[in-house]
Amino acid sequence: MRLSRQAPLAMRIASPALARSLFARSLFARSLLACISLAGVLLTGCGSPPAPPSPTTTASASVTGSSAVSSPSATPARTATPTRSATPQASPTAAVPVAPGAGARPQTQARPRTNSAAFRNAMADLWLAVTTGNPGFGRPAFFPEAAYRQVKAIPYPDSDWQYRLWYDFTLDVRAAHRLAGRDAQLVRIVVPASYELWVPPGACYNSVGYWHAPGARVVYREHGQERSFGIASLISWRGVWYVVHLGAVSRTVVTGIVDQPAVGPGVPGPPGGC
Repeated sequence: MRLSRQAPLAMRIASPALARSLFARSLFARSLLACISLAGVLLTGCGSPPAPPSPTTTASASVTGSSAVSSPSATPARTATPTRSATPQASPTAAVPVAPGAGARPQTQARPRTNSAAFRNAMADLWLAVTTGNPGFGRPAFFPEAAYRQVKAIPYPDSDWQYRLWYDFTLDVRAAHRLAGRDAQLVRIVVPASYELWVPPGACYNSVGYWHAPGARVVYREHGQERSFGIASLISWRGVWYVVHLGAVSRTVVTGIVDQPAVGPGVPGPPGGC
């Protein structure tokens, strides 16, 4: 609420002549005050100028070396081998889109491909998350919450996604980062085609079906030596592979897990699961 103010009767202007006189005095006072202020500025104007604001630090991440992941501006063509291994070629410094908005759309039975741009971008984001230790970079590669809401025939699927699936993923990314480190270079992703299976509705508390690929391998090079670890479970949505379990499908202790780390490419699998 704004309160109004009214001058006392004795202070009111009684005649136009008195008004002009008061106005002239007020104008003279304001001019005098301006001169005093200008003098103050001139006296202090030779001092040091104020220091410019210090630059702010922005959250950024980059993969050093010739890491084998792709960026939106460099997406070389890839060919899938019989083992369905994918070998991206460039180094992103930020997460790239995989399939924006797809999680809110209905599922299809399209079989995912490892030579698609979506898969290339997903694995680029996963690798960026691992090499920086920042799980947020891997969010586009992770199974969408909106899709999980459609898949699961359980109470509160959003809570299950947030506090179990995504939380476990963040722990596993940090564990993989401690293993691989920032300077590791991605060589290829191996998805065992013979293990891919369509999981029908009704299985594993699901109301919608999807493709499932267990035991894919992330092959990387560090200090001149080829090493690898597994992706416990990939599942599909609308023909795109997403990580749903990185280190383990289930765990008895709430801690980060690296799936079957090995020197060399390791062994994909085991098959099964959903």
